[in-house]
Amino acid sequence: MPLTDCAPIVMAHELGLYGKFGLHVQMRREREWATLRDKLINGELDAIQALATMPFALQLGLHCESCPCVTGMVLSLQGNAITLSEDLRRRGVVGGPSLRREVFRTFGRKTLTFGVPSATSTHTLLLRHWLKSAQINPDHHVRIIALSPLEMYPNLKLGNLDGNCVGEPWSSLAVDAGVGFCVATSTALAPLHPEKVLLVRRDFAEDRADEHLRLIAALLESCRFCDDRTNWGTLRSVLTHPNYVNAPVECLLSELDVPVDARPSVVRAFHDQTIFHRHYANDPSPARADWIIGELVASGLVSSFRVAALYEELRKTFRRDLYCEALELVPNELQLAVND
Repeated sequence: MPLTDCAPIVMAHELGLYGKFGLHVQMRREREWATLRDKLINGELDAIQALATMPFALQLGLHCESCPCVTGMVLSLQGNAITLSEDLRRRGVVGGPSLRREVFRTFGRKTLTFGVPSATSTHTLLLRHWLKSAQINPDHHVRIIALSPLEMYPNLKLGNLDGNCVGEPWSSLAVDAGVGFCVATSTALAPLHPEKVLLVRRDFAEDRADEHLRLIAALLESCRFCDDRTNWGTLRSVLTHPNYVNAPVECLLSELDVPVDARPSVVRAFHDQTIFHRHYANDPSPARADWIIGELVASGLVSSFRVAALYEELRKTFRRDLYCEALELVPNELQLAVND
């Protein structure tokens, strides 16, 4: 997907890491999470960069066909931001409490609309949590719609959206262009939450187990490269390519050139927000699975009764055993990356 956190998948290709582990990988760029998901289900794709909630949504059949899938590694942590329109700022909105006043002032005449990349994504969980913290009912007081990340900026600019929750660089683009302002980030709302994962169908993981482990190993090396500040310049130049993120260079790793304090409006979304390897980022631990399951229930997207009945099956979608096996294939310094 054209997001900053596609970096590990892209750089594994650019650095020749797939070939290093004896893999021939063809990459495809998609615009919609639903398209990416459906192509995995239908077997058009063997593996995808997926939303961390997607393995569980597929197991439960939430807004999609049910399909047994597994995750052998987490690709990134956090990295999302909630952005509101400049029109709301002109009407006195500066955060949650003032947004609540505006919602009730216009209630019955206009319903504020917020965009998220998927109805069951972490973006939705974060946005719903933030709205509830401001005593705004996300199901009755506002409207939440699913849009491609690429459609967030133009729709915010045109006034079709009053706000959104999306990954980088699309929040920074809106802020830099003066069409929106950031009110919250993943760092504040859910520090170190799992954001993107490597996802394959269960039959792929079983029938092509060796290839799957080598794919995880290649991406583990790439994640370490992406988390190294000295490599940011390379990442920025690569990700701006039309085949990858295709966003203005100023919005990708923007803090490299200008001190953050000098640009307080810019969302600090790369090293301060998106984490690829630090903090045991790649470990698909039971605790991370439990966080996602718990948030899906807390958000009201799935009932606690249904989760209770399928709890053990849901937890098995995060396969720490595969992650540990893949660690044996990578250099020694990466083998300490299991979060006990």
